Parts: sequence; C-alpha cells; structure tokens
Amino acid sequence: MKKLDKLILALFSVLMFLQSILVICIIAGWIRTETVFTFVNMAINGETTSKIILGIEIVILLCAIKCIFFDSSNENKKAQGVLMQNDNGKLLISKTTIENIVSGVVAGFDSVKNVSVSTELDHLNNLIVNVNLVVNKTVIIKELTLNMQNKIKEAIKKTSDLEVKEVNVKIKDIETDINNTNKE
Repeated sequence: MKKLDKLILALFSVLMFLQSILVICIIAGWIRTETVFTFVNMAINGETTSKIILGIEIVILLCAIKCIFFDSSNENKKAQGVLMQNDNGKLLISKTTIENIVSGVVAGFDSVKNVSVSTELDHLNNLIVNVNLVVNKTVIIKELTLNMQNKIKEAIKKTSDLEVKEVNVKIKDIETDINNTNKE
C-alpha cells in the first residue's frame, strides 16, 4: 500500500472514529441535542466553525470516494507476474517467463506431447504452476509426474529464486500409435 493511501486511510479512520463518538454521545444523552442544534445553527450562519466543519466533511467525502472507487492493490501487477524488491530496486518476472521455463523443462521429457502451461498467484503471492499434457502410452504416469514436478520446482528456484507452492499436472490424454493398432 502506498504511503498516500496509508495516510488517507488513517485520516479517514480517525475522522470516522470521532464522528462515531459524537453520534454515540448524542444518542446516549451525554450531549444534549439543543447543544448540537445550536452548534449547527452557528455553522449555518457563516461563523468560522462552519468553514471548519465544511473542510472536515469534504476531507471525509474525498477519503470515502478514494476508498470506494480507487483500488490501490497490486492486482494488475499480479496479473503480469511476480514482483520482487530489494535494496537495489524492483524486479518483475512475468508469467510468460515462468511459463517458458516450465515449457523448457517439460520439453526435456521424451514421452510428453502437446504441452500447455499456465501460472497463477494466490492472494499470498504464492506461485502455482499448472501443466496440461498428452503422454505416450508406454509412460509410467506416476513416475513421470513426480519427476516433472521436482524438476519444474528446481528450475524455477534456480533461475528466478522463487518458491513454487504447487505444480499441478493434468494428463489430458494418452497418445496411441495409430499405425500399430491398424496392423494388429
């Protein structure tokens, strides 16, 4: 969250707190309504307090508009990739880059065909990799996927220093050799 957003949120919180205390005191009877009406009447008649009240209410209104309509989260950055920061600056590793790393690792497996890769970032910025593929009929799926998951995690850690929370592998189909089935 940006410093300006933090300041606005803190200011808005303090003003809403004070306004809530005032309303509670009026409802509980600790402040007489005649006093409030007298104060409001003075404000309406153009005294200095009206300018102060107007200023406070404008600030509250602007803070509320900012909080309601303008999102300061990093959702757009999450859609682009993983943002890392250190003392020297920022580094954005795009999702496409991560997906290319995964595709390169998967291409090293001979028994794999038709690979598609997607990546996700959860709300805690954890990386989740999804791999969809078609395999040869001779492959042992459990060994292949375990080996593939480990190699994908290692490659991403080595190239980008990112920890991968999950590598989900979906076997879409098993490729059968059409020529062999016709000969039998």
